[in-house]
Amino acid sequence: MSTEEPVAAAAAAGALLLCRAEPDSVAAVAPLLGERMPLARAGEEWSVLVPEGGPWRHGGEPVDRVLSGWAAALAVGAPWPVLALWWDADRAGYALASGFRRPVGYVWLTDGTPVGEDEAMRTFAARLGLDPVLDVQSLDRLTRPDPGADARARLHGLLAVLTRAGVDLPDGLDAGEPADRLGAVARDLPAARRTEAPGRRPTADETRLAPWMPWVGGPGARALALTQMAAGLPLTAWGLRRHSGGWTAAGALLMAHGAVGTAYGLSRRP
Repeated sequence: MSTEEPVAAAAAAGALLLCRAEPDSVAAVAPLLGERMPLARAGEEWSVLVPEGGPWRHGGEPVDRVLSGWAAALAVGAPWPVLALWWDADRAGYALASGFRRPVGYVWLTDGTPVGEDEAMRTFAARLGLDPVLDVQSLDRLTRPDPGADARARLHGLLAVLTRAGVDLPDGLDAGEPADRLGAVARDLPAARRTEAPGRRPTADETRLAPWMPWVGGPGARALALTQMAAGLPLTAWGLRRHSGGWTAAGALLMAHGAVGTAYGLSRRP
């Protein structure tokens, strides 16, 4: 493989992180990812984070691994599902993370050839509470060969199903576009904000998740912190075994966040 090929793949790569939560709730946990990024509303109950591509451009990590790790980190740290949509010059796909359950995903080659497991689509629909007949039929069509539907069209088909679950991406955030273009569009959205850098502590009234955040120090926060530490250790070990920087970083972030929360919670005990 020539040196130009990975560079071209990174330049064509892009991603969207869809969270089934209000922007304030997402903003509270987004610093876990270690990268600031635009955040906007994406429907009545959804928000979208728009990664600008640093890890897969400069770290040599494939976009799908980075996004899968990020989705897992966000989903373990919050009580709502996270859907990562990703694409590069060769493939496109999604990864859905929800709590401590194993993430589910699907992949298409650039020409639209399905290479995932059909069961993944049905699990995907069940976890998001989609219609078990109409929506599952639409998703099943995305797993069948179709010479007229490339990977970008498959992502659009997936998003069309998600509109019935309330997803409504802002104008200009189009799946399949490079991260540079998506980032520029997201920054110009009227109601968009930029997530905070790691280490910043929001006030308790900034988010409905406040009782569970580490700086509150209550029983819920301590339980969440211990859970994050318990989840982060095996996730980090698995990432190291697989030589996956994305999963390793996600596990390390969970352990670090959980350790801070545990220490802060203990310090607040009478």
